[in-house]
Amino acid sequence: MSSGMLSIGITGIHAAQLGLEATQHNIANANTPGYSRQYIQQSAGIPRLTGSGYFGSGTTVDTVRRAYDKYLTAQTFAAQATASESATQLAKLSQIDNMLGDPSSGLAPAMQDFFTGVQQVAANPSLVSARQSMLSSAEALAGRFSAMSSRLGEMYDSVNGEIAGEIELINVYAQQLAEVNGQITRAEAATSQPPNDLLDLRDQLVADLNKHVRVTTVEDSIGNFNVFVGNGQQLVVGSVVNQLVPITSSSDPERIVVGLRGQSGAVQELSESLIEGGALGGLMKFRANSLDDVSNTLGQIAASLALTFNAQHALGQDLEGLNQTSATAGFQANFFEISQPKVLASSATANVVTASFLAPTGDPATGNFQTNLTGSDYLLLDDGTNLTLTRQTDGKTWSTLSGAGAVATLNGLITGEGFSINGATPTANVNYLIEPTRDAARNFQINSSVAADVKRIAAAAPSITTLGLANTGSLAVSQGTVTTGYSLANVPKVFSYSQAGDAFTFGFPASGTVSATYADGTTLAIAASPINRSNAGAELTRITYNGIAVDISGTPANGDTFTIDRNFSGVSDSRNIVKLAALQTQNTMEGGKASYQGGYASLVSGVGSVTRQVKVSGEAQQALLKQNELARSAVSGVNLDEEAANLIRYQQAYQASAKSLDIASKLFDTLLSITN
Repeated sequence: MSSGMLSIGITGIHAAQLGLEATQHNIANANTPGYSRQYIQQSAGIPRLTGSGYFGSGTTVDTVRRAYDKYLTAQTFAAQATASESATQLAKLSQIDNMLGDPSSGLAPAMQDFFTGVQQVAANPSLVSARQSMLSSAEALAGRFSAMSSRLGEMYDSVNGEIAGEIELINVYAQQLAEVNGQITRAEAATSQPPNDLLDLRDQLVADLNKHVRVTTVEDSIGNFNVFVGNGQQLVVGSVVNQLVPITSSSDPERIVVGLRGQSGAVQELSESLIEGGALGGLMKFRANSLDDVSNTLGQIAASLALTFNAQHALGQDLEGLNQTSATAGFQANFFEISQPKVLASSATANVVTASFLAPTGDPATGNFQTNLTGSDYLLLDDGTNLTLTRQTDGKTWSTLSGAGAVATLNGLITGEGFSINGATPTANVNYLIEPTRDAARNFQINSSVAADVKRIAAAAPSITTLGLANTGSLAVSQGTVTTGYSLANVPKVFSYSQAGDAFTFGFPASGTVSATYADGTTLAIAASPINRSNAGAELTRITYNGIAVDISGTPANGDTFTIDRNFSGVSDSRNIVKLAALQTQNTMEGGKASYQGGYASLVSGVGSVTRQVKVSGEAQQALLKQNELARSAVSGVNLDEEAANLIRYQQAYQASAKSLDIASKLFDTLLSITN
């Protein structure tokens, strides 16, 4: 009997001792990240058969386990990846949001100051100081465009560097995971017991890895964690690591993306859309969804401003009387200078393809010029059969059969995009990334000739229209507006009203083109004199001669005349600068849907909206992460009060087992004394 009590007591002491060790281990690691509470798993010993039945043989500690819920852990991993992604996005977006919305350093005040300078010249076109003020505000505007674009360029460089840094960290965690996988496999094979602390370490490595990129894990039959990124690309398989590498994008040589190097050494480029979660996913999403859009839209505003302003400026006459038709060189058609669209080929040996901006559309007679630039990038590819252009923002495509004349045909299809494709025929199976507006803001500047001499600002109009001194009717004519391609080669041109024919006649010089526009919008080309005052009941409203449009109103008397001539004394003329000032409020962008400042306001609003959305989403994800961590902690966390109670419980169990040993010893001594 005493021997049975001794053996049972020993098992009890042993179990209590192991319980105390597990409890003390829990207490020591109460603040260890990723630690899961451990507990011993006991079972009753094999009973022994006696004549009086089966009697217990004590207890056995089968193993020490960790309190663990793999579903709660997986949810925590996912929440961690999303929360880290949002935090990274928000940090980057806040920089852009602050830059765009700054009331002193943003673009809006600089643009307003520039057009204020234009209006000052419109009020005093002959005043050199007003022109100098306009030039100064224009230089400030150009500096603002350049500074903002340069800051965005720095962010591109920063994102490239951070992506490379994140990839390096991910590889470190992947290597550690592979090593821990091997340790776990060897430990389990040697003892057939779970190495709990190693399992916790592996879970913590996966949790840390999800801070950098979202991964999925699958446990194989021998207990290894196989780790996958993207849509199933293997990162860690057992103790084998396929490293991520920073590589240059195949479609954009200025962009660092993620590649996966397999065991063969070959590198597979991973699509940016496949990299989700964590800081790396946040960087990818920020660049693709926000940084690209802001850079392109800022460039779209810069290009639209330069192109439309230049188009109207080219129709003017400077302070020295020079215009497009002047025999003397020196007239400056362009007030602003910008770079042409950028084309990046995925191969250095590819044929050189270029792109250029199309001239603004609209009615030059009214000064309402507009561009069709979208602010998107485009991908051009000749697969050997078709030449296809894809708009990156929405995937819209234009396609034509490749070969001779394919580029010209494609240009005929994409006139609504605001640019044309030039240069050599594209090389087959080479990606050409066309960025029409990406660098427009960075390279936005004042024409150096205008900057050197403010007299080159074309504030006046090159033509003038005058009524005959002997007129007796109420005929009224506008001063005349020159349109694109105007000519002053055959002026003065006299138009005389004939009451008998109710028409305007014109004679010497006979050369030139004449058209008539009527109140119903009908425009007729006039091959020879005369011009009827009505057409199908509609009154004559405009006569255009060699690109010079003159609005007609009033009732002329027989013999009344008006003359179109050169503007020989345009020093105080502000007709062209008034139209330049009017561009501020006209819809000059997106095919006539937005003004410069409206486009910028939309950009600021859009970035602010996205920033707020990411902030709210990030706060929600942080709250969800905290909830998941609390739920996981409720299962796996160490409760010091509970552990203190366990210490007492196991202490009492130890003492009780020790007491049973003491009793067994005394009984044995009693038996020995009887036999003596």
